Amino acid sequence: MYSLVQKLLFSLDPELAHELSLDGLGAADRLCLLKPFMSKPVSAPVSVMGLTFPNAVGLAAGLDKNADYFNALGRLGFGAVEVGTITPVAQPGNPEPRLFRLVDEKAIINRMGFNNKGVEHLVARVKKRRFTGILGINIGKNKQTPEEDALSDYEKCLDAVYAHADYITINISSPNTPGLRNLQFGESLETLLAGIKVKQAALTAQLGKKVPIAVKIAPDMTDEQLFSLADQLVKHDYDGVIATNTTISREGVELSAYQGEAGGLSGAPVRDKSTDTIRLLAAHLKGALPIIGVGGILSGADAIEKIEAGASLVQLYTGFIYEGPKLIAEAATAIAASAAS
Repeated sequence: MYSLVQKLLFSLDPELAHELSLDGLGAADRLCLLKPFMSKPVSAPVSVMGLTFPNAVGLAAGLDKNADYFNALGRLGFGAVEVGTITPVAQPGNPEPRLFRLVDEKAIINRMGFNNKGVEHLVARVKKRRFTGILGINIGKNKQTPEEDALSDYEKCLDAVYAHADYITINISSPNTPGLRNLQFGESLETLLAGIKVKQAALTAQLGKKVPIAVKIAPDMTDEQLFSLADQLVKHDYDGVIATNTTISREGVELSAYQGEAGGLSGAPVRDKSTDTIRLLAAHLKGALPIIGVGGILSGADAIEKIEAGASLVQLYTGFIYEGPKLIAEAATAIAASAAS
């Protein structure tokens, strides 16, 4: 069934196809027509960040930016769904075209630019939650917010989403918001991480529950930069690290007509770069905090590779678009079987 739908969607503009597919998914959920796209959910609980995930496979942020479809997406078998990236106020993102499908390479280039309806809209949607798995909320800063004021945007988002999230992800690694990746380094990183932990402590005391916070990082750092960032996460007692976001490299897509397009590259070409980052992180951290692996997972074997490199959980995005819902159960089953062997 998915192959037929995919053929139709791939004949359309990528962003239009994205919108239509989500609208169709939402409608199918409301009309109880999702069954042809669903596999039996894999029950293989994993405890990470103090949470029990129904299985080790989650949906990465970016597909459902505004939490408009997470209930339907969750019914496809994900152990977790991460919504966002959301910002304090709505913003349109970058000019179109800003999404490019590299079919031969099983890849996508996007420069969406945190287009979203604002955190108030997301919270209103999340309050209608039916999804029983783990819900992550990914937060970022508005484009117009100066780098030196970034903490304020993250604090505003934390205030809004803290009571409604199972975990929260700090996005400082998208290549599509000017200056955002600078927050991964030096004094900017120290200020941001320290300030977010102060806010987390205040909200924990206010609401009587601690919500784990993970940080999503880029795959394009030097080893020295990666280890320095990891040390800061441990120093400030963060709960997890998500490795990785999209890459600005064009390795593996040199022959594509779209290789010159600006934006982040995801899918099969980023698989090895992501896995290498996970392996380096795992060796450096020595279990100090869990790693969620994302980047180029298009098969069960790819998912196991991330786990063997040191990840505790994995997330899908581009692979889900190319392979369809069957990939969720395939990856979850493979990870569960690998863990049992």
